[in-house]
Amino acid sequence: MLEMERESMLLHRQRFGVDGVAFSAPARVNLIGEHTDYTGGFVLPMAIGFHTVAVVSPRGDGWGAFYSDNYGQQERYEVASLGRTRRGYWSDYPAGVLWSLKREGISVGGFNMSLKGDVPLGAGLSSSASVEVATAMALLAHAGVEMPLETLAKACRRAENEYVGAKSGIMDPFIVAGGVAHRAMLLDCRSLAYELLPLPDDVRVVICNSMVRHAVATGEYGDRRDEVEVGQAVLRRERKGIELLRDATLEDLEACKDKMSAASFARCRHIITENGRVMEARQALLAGDMVRFGELMVEAHASMRDDFAASCAEVDTLVEIAIRQPGCFGARITGGGFGGCTVNVVKEESAEAFVESVRREYEAATGITADCFVCAPSDGALALARGGA
Repeated sequence: MLEMERESMLLHRQRFGVDGVAFSAPARVNLIGEHTDYTGGFVLPMAIGFHTVAVVSPRGDGWGAFYSDNYGQQERYEVASLGRTRRGYWSDYPAGVLWSLKREGISVGGFNMSLKGDVPLGAGLSSSASVEVATAMALLAHAGVEMPLETLAKACRRAENEYVGAKSGIMDPFIVAGGVAHRAMLLDCRSLAYELLPLPDDVRVVICNSMVRHAVATGEYGDRRDEVEVGQAVLRRERKGIELLRDATLEDLEACKDKMSAASFARCRHIITENGRVMEARQALLAGDMVRFGELMVEAHASMRDDFAASCAEVDTLVEIAIRQPGCFGARITGGGFGGCTVNVVKEESAEAFVESVRREYEAATGITADCFVCAPSDGALALARGGA
């Protein structure tokens, strides 16, 4: 059992006076494949060892109470009458899951739920999906229902898209629920077929937090997705056989350039080329070619910065510092963009020195102290529940 689960169960008993059952969901980092998931493309994420813990116990009055230890706040909802009306609070995420499970025909009785997590907020590590999947696991157990990975991920995506109002894709809940220790996941976001790929034993993934926070429910993330969808609609209309951007080639895009805005053209170019980079990254991993894998990461960052216009000066500085360090194969922005974290692939023997140098040089350049974490691929919520961890 995770230490945080023990702490969360104790907190739940102290708050609600009864013991509950705990469920954990990790965070995730995406190695490569950014903004491709909602256009049916390819991604290569892994689950990582930050967690949200949801502890649930029954109550008899038909209400559902969510208590956040992180916020020190509690929100209540009448389960039977819960509609799609968000409050604009942190509780929209777990309440959205409850609403989404009801849409699946799952009957949930009254409950008390405590939520506690250590996933950095606004860092691009999918704190929202971690909360949603942990909540879903707890509510499903409370209802006595099991749900396969694909359905669970779709239910959590619906909660975020339709209840919270964030235009996120399927990748985050899928890897948070379905991740496997020691493996990265190549996910086809249209078919939801996936392949588990090993990282070499002598490689470490280092996450560096720029400390610039982003919010995906509002602002530029949504603008970028709108620009993508406009370009995708043009391609669908003008080019036979194209349903989603993952069906398009650069030749298709060039043929439609004068029928869309310059912004939509650039955003679509990022996604089309990014899908190609993900598939080439798969080949590099299978061949153990981390040099090429790192080159693809750097190319992906340049595309996010220039074509997708979703980086920021601080994150660009982090990447520039990282790729100068001995033992670093590659670095790039990860997550929705506009701040958050970089993901870096580093030789194992260089990881400690890498962290020290990046933190020192980033602080000298920006005045900001970056949080850095050395990570390994971790189990997702379903594997954690099966293993009783």
